[in-house]
Amino acid sequence: MTDPTSTFAPRLLAWHRQCGRHDLPWQNTRDAYRIWLSEIMLQQTQVETVIPYYARFLAAFPDLAALAAAPVEAVMAQWSGLGYYARARNLHACARQVMSAHGGQFPATAEQIAALPGIGRSTAAAIAAFSQGERAAILDGNVKRVLCRAFGVEGFPGSAAVEKQLWTLAEALLPDAQIGDYIQAQMDLGATVCTRGTPKCAACPLAEDCVARLTDQIPSLPTPRPRKRPPRRQSRLAIIQRGSEVLLERRPPKGIWGGLLVLPEIGDATTADWLSTLFGTSALALSTGEVLRHTFTHFVLDITPEHILLPADATPRLADTQQWLPLSKLADAALPAPVRTLLSRYAGP
Repeated sequence: MTDPTSTFAPRLLAWHRQCGRHDLPWQNTRDAYRIWLSEIMLQQTQVETVIPYYARFLAAFPDLAALAAAPVEAVMAQWSGLGYYARARNLHACARQVMSAHGGQFPATAEQIAALPGIGRSTAAAIAAFSQGERAAILDGNVKRVLCRAFGVEGFPGSAAVEKQLWTLAEALLPDAQIGDYIQAQMDLGATVCTRGTPKCAACPLAEDCVARLTDQIPSLPTPRPRKRPPRRQSRLAIIQRGSEVLLERRPPKGIWGGLLVLPEIGDATTADWLSTLFGTSALALSTGEVLRHTFTHFVLDITPEHILLPADATPRLADTQQWLPLSKLADAALPAPVRTLLSRYAGP
C-alpha cells in the first residue's frame, strides 16, 4: 500500500488545479500587504464575510504606508462589524512597525514576519509562502481538521501535545515546489470539502485512505474542545438621544471592544438616578428595550437597552471619552456589531 504521506501533496495539488479557488480578491498577487491583510481578516471569519470588508479597507488604505499614517480610529471604523477587534489594532501597530523598523518593506521570511504584532506562526508562514514562495507549513483551523481526519490524529488540536504532533506532520508533508498552491489547496479543501459539519467525502482527493472515513470517526475528528459552559453576564446600555444625536463613549485601547465607540453602561442604579448623578439632567422619556444576546469567545453577554430621550437643548456633563454623534454619521462610525444593532432598533428621528 502506498504511503499516504508521500502522495498527500501531489493529490492535493492535482485536486486544487481542478477544484480549488483561484479568483478570490487577494489571490494572483505577490503583494505582501494585500496578502497579510487578507490573512488577518480571514482569521475566524468566513471568506464571504471578508470580501466586502477587504475591498473597502483597501479603498481606504491602499498600501502599507497609508495604513500606518492613518489614525487608529479610522482603522477601527473600517473594521467595524468584522469582530475580534484586536486584529485591527494589531494590524495598525504592525504597519507602523514595518514603516519604522523595516523601512516600509514587509519582511520576507516567516521568522521575521512572526515577530510582528498580531501575527502567529501559521499566519506568518502563509504570508511568506504566498508572497515569497517560502517553503513553510501552516496550521490554521482548516488544515488541522484535514490532518486530523486524514491521518487519524486524536486529541484536542488546541492542546500543546497534539499541536506539536500536527506541526511535525504538516512540515513532513510539504512539497518541494508549488508551495503557494499547496498552502491554498489545504485551505480550500478544509473550507469547501472537509468541512466541520457535513464533509463532502465523495469529492475529496484524500478519501481513499482517510483514516477518519475508514474508521467511521468523521464526526469525532478533530476531537472537540472539552465542553465548558461559558459564563453569562448582564449589562444595561443607555441609548441617550438628543434630537438627531446619540451619546457614545470610546472604550480604552485594550479589552472588549477596545478603541471602539460604545453606549454608556448604566450599572445597578435606576436609569433616572444614574442619568441625574452622572449627567446632571433628566429625561423627557425612558423606555426599556428587548434584551440582545451577544456571544463572545469566552462569555455570553445579555444586553438590556435603556432608551433615553433628552430635550433638544439639554447640555449634560460629559466625560472626556464621551461625544455626541449625529445619527447620520453612525454608518461610518467605529461601532461593535451589537451596538450598531441596538442603535438601528431604538435610535431614530
